[in-house]
Amino acid sequence: MNNLKNEYITNLRPALVKEFGYKNYHQVPKIEKIQISSGLGLNAQNKIYLQNAIEEYRLISGQHPVLTKAKKSIAGFKIREGMPMGLFVTLRGEKMYAFLEKLIKIVLPRIRDFRGLNPNNFDKEGNYNLGITEQ
Repeated sequence: MNNLKNEYITNLRPALVKEFGYKNYHQVPKIEKIQISSGLGLNAQNKIYLQNAIEEYRLISGQHPVLTKAKKSIAGFKIREGMPMGLFVTLRGEKMYAFLEKLIKIVLPRIRDFRGLNPNNFDKEGNYNLGITEQ
């Protein structure tokens, strides 16, 4: 079992049940999935750039990314229906916890001028958005 998942199950979850008075463990908030996505824009037309982006996503996530395509043609943006526009990967289970542990312990401390995560990035549904510009 992953260290982060083990820590959540053994220490954090019982503490949350005790602190907030939950009646069972299913009421405790948990992470269900992590979605990694990026828009490639007009760079997606370049086959070499697209293949490099797909390979980067494979290395980062351990899964093959899904290619998103344009739904409608927009002449002002030079977009045609069916053109590749971006990539995304959805992680669940053990791969999700492994990715999250690497993100917290390795990636975030190496970001230049990192001062912590912004607590205002939560939306009303409880989802957290994190953007990383350095690549």
